[in-house]
Amino acid sequence: MKFKSPHIYPCLWFNQNGAEAADFYCEVFPETLIEQKSYYGAGMHLPEGTLMTAKMKISGYELLILNGGPYFTLSECVSLVITCDTQEEIDYYWNKLVEGGKPSNCGWLKDKFGLSWQVVPSKLGEWMTGPNAGKVAKAFMKMRKFDLKELEEAAG
Repeated sequence: MKFKSPHIYPCLWFNQNGAEAADFYCEVFPETLIEQKSYYGAGMHLPEGTLMTAKMKISGYELLILNGGPYFTLSECVSLVITCDTQEEIDYYWNKLVEGGKPSNCGWLKDKFGLSWQVVPSKLGEWMTGPNAGKVAKAFMKMRKFDLKELEEAAG
């Protein structure tokens, strides 16, 4: 049997703050919109009127936010990667997303909702396959937020 290529997008599980997260991501990312919302009804496991799902497009990429209750939590096992061309972009996304969250190493952070993000230079993949990959890795291993100038120097 031959099937057409399926449409695939991530579903992110939140406890009960998915509506707040969706609104926050709309503020942070340009060209972001909530395309569809559904709500819990009477007798369901979260209060009636609570957002159940929000289907979104963030910078053109679809994702689904689900208020599923306290049964599962977000972890670093899944992170969203933001590629940035300039230090200004790195600074903007890092600073917006880490506010109320927690910084980590190597461009990683958790936002205030517990979602993990990687804010990285768009050339990182190229640098990590280049002749100075070891120097680049050594440079970014000591960083929290990426310093584009230092990484460009390491890349040669």
